[in-house]
Amino acid sequence: MKADVDTELATRLAGMALDSIQREYPNHISHWLNDDADASTPRELHPAFFGCLDWHSAVHNHWLLARLLNCFPEADFARAAQTLLTEQLTARNIAGECEYLATPGREGFERPYGWAWLLALDSELASRPKQRKALGPLVGLIAEWIGPWLAALPYPVRAGEHSNTAFGLALMLDWARESGRQALEQSIVTASLRFFAEDRGATFAWEPSGHDFISPVLAEADLMSRVLESGKFADWLGVFLPGIATNGGIWLTPAAMPESTDYKLAHLPGVNLSRSWMLANIANQLPATDPRRPALTEAARIHAQAGLAAALRADYGASHWLPTFAVRALT
Repeated sequence: MKADVDTELATRLAGMALDSIQREYPNHISHWLNDDADASTPRELHPAFFGCLDWHSAVHNHWLLARLLNCFPEADFARAAQTLLTEQLTARNIAGECEYLATPGREGFERPYGWAWLLALDSELASRPKQRKALGPLVGLIAEWIGPWLAALPYPVRAGEHSNTAFGLALMLDWARESGRQALEQSIVTASLRFFAEDRGATFAWEPSGHDFISPVLAEADLMSRVLESGKFADWLGVFLPGIATNGGIWLTPAAMPESTDYKLAHLPGVNLSRSWMLANIANQLPATDPRRPALTEAARIHAQAGLAAALRADYGASHWLPTFAVRALT
């Protein structure tokens, strides 16, 4: 945890997740119906992850609580967070989630964004074996689907929203390595090289789009920093994104963040927060003497600072998901 994240800030962010995880409505369901009997409430469809407006936000708010518990185990919010994780992540609830995903027609449900955050949640539960064991069947189901999906995918998706391929693969690759899934790791590395190794001349001139919460350019570079060893990554980055400053100056400014309660416009602060952690990771993966590191690090700092204020907004369009991105950027 960075030194500028104190218990007070962690408590505020945890409180926002605690307020959202069991809040069923409003709800934006992405739901494949096979017949009339499939018309059900969010809680009936998703006994573990029914809150936070949508399934993927519910998943990554559980990740937020697990991450902050790992960082602040004695904080005032810890007992409430532990209780909620225990209540939500039960074998019975996860069996319901597995039944939903295993129904014909739902093979692509929440792919790849929700899949990736589910795996990240599994990793974050390493110190909570009871909840991790309960989550295990759903983790196993999704892990089995990643390889066949990548083998069939002819092109990456480069959107700045949930469908972005590079963003999902970065979290999936972290999980595959942490859990010792070598075959899956190799599948992700092979697909990443096939999709991105020959990319050239990226630019921020067309970023962000109006509803983005991810930078497609930085998501790709962030993934490739995991795939290539440091020296090769440094060379690849120079060809892929040649405009990075080498004098430590400001070369990438934060995205505009409208003060709007519109749920789609509330995506834009996420650009700044996700840029922040990607920029920091890219800098860290370069050789220590690389002249681009100071500019990348400074850009990461100013993007985190810009995005954090928006992550603390009270309106639900922001509060149901942005705290996760703040915690990710600041930890």
